[in-house]
Amino acid sequence: MSRKGENIYKRKDGRWEGRYVKARNEHGKIIYGYIYGKRYAYVKEKLAKLKVEYSFIHNSVNLYEGTVQNWLNHWLDVLMRKKIKLSTYSSYRLRIDKYIVPFLGKKKLTQLKSREVEEFVNYLTSLALSPSTVHSIVTVLKSAMNKACMENYILSNPCNNLSLSPNTLNEISALSMKEQGKIEQVALNEKDCSAVILALYTGLRIGEISGLKWSDIDFEKDVISVRRTVYRISSTARSKKTEIIMAEPKTKSSKRAIPLAKNLKNYLLSKQKIATSEYVISCKNSYAEPRVISYRFRKSIEQAKIRPIHFHVLRHTFATRCVERGIDIATLSKLLGHASIKLTLDTYTDSLWENRKAAVSVLDDQLGLQHVLPK
Repeated sequence: MSRKGENIYKRKDGRWEGRYVKARNEHGKIIYGYIYGKRYAYVKEKLAKLKVEYSFIHNSVNLYEGTVQNWLNHWLDVLMRKKIKLSTYSSYRLRIDKYIVPFLGKKKLTQLKSREVEEFVNYLTSLALSPSTVHSIVTVLKSAMNKACMENYILSNPCNNLSLSPNTLNEISALSMKEQGKIEQVALNEKDCSAVILALYTGLRIGEISGLKWSDIDFEKDVISVRRTVYRISSTARSKKTEIIMAEPKTKSSKRAIPLAKNLKNYLLSKQKIATSEYVISCKNSYAEPRVISYRFRKSIEQAKIRPIHFHVLRHTFATRCVERGIDIATLSKLLGHASIKLTLDTYTDSLWENRKAAVSVLDDQLGLQHVLPK
């Protein structure tokens, strides 16, 4: 016999029906689920289990009242601000204000649908953005939506099961040996220490070179310590103005020690003798910010008469030369300050192809010997 409040009823067809709160829609309205059975005891037992399973819907849902823009601002400025680096905050803010808010910002958070997120991705693609840029923007949106789910502000993440095109890596365009020789010749003729030489023989990033001090180089122990980096961030999301930030490297792996080899050591010692700044690469007796280093590099390219390239290609060239000389990938990953060996493998997979060919050729020689042996 059913009791009041159980939500179990006898149907006209003779079966028992149990009703439970299964979910809520975007407006917070309850969606019911039903269980049927020929016996009251069976329905009561099953209904009790389902009520426990779905009790979180009834007890803990606290649907968010604001818009997508409201939530993104709260997520970034309140929940994330103290957990992330200033450079990361700046890049997240840019992605939110420039791409996400103009397209999705006015939607109520609880009413955002997967279809609308897919339309947003198609919009990003229509802007001719690179796959990696699209992925980075969607990643920010996904993270914010995941947090909203965890707080029970929305019932499900509209970014789940989103289909994105493969995040194809940009082709690594290292300098050829001939090109490297030309740019090195120009760099070695510079009076002061050259950022080009540092990049080609240490693999340092441009911001790391910019922040490198003479005190970071231990000439007795032959170690270069990467302790800081210089970068530019937007002053405000809607402004073209930028400001220079000097801070610790972005990740733990980026804060690293690089062995100082003999020839580079001699080169640096000769430049230290005439240095007028505490910074290895200087400008007006202070550090040379990345823009200055890039400007000088463009001038060096013109002198060397090689193809136009970005300064970052020098880092790729360092890594490629290491791979060509058989340096193992774990060691290279440490030198580059990558967060994982996988990142190094994914980035330099083409450079490693020749090494793989050489490896199988060594084993293949054995097959050749076996083949010619007399029976």
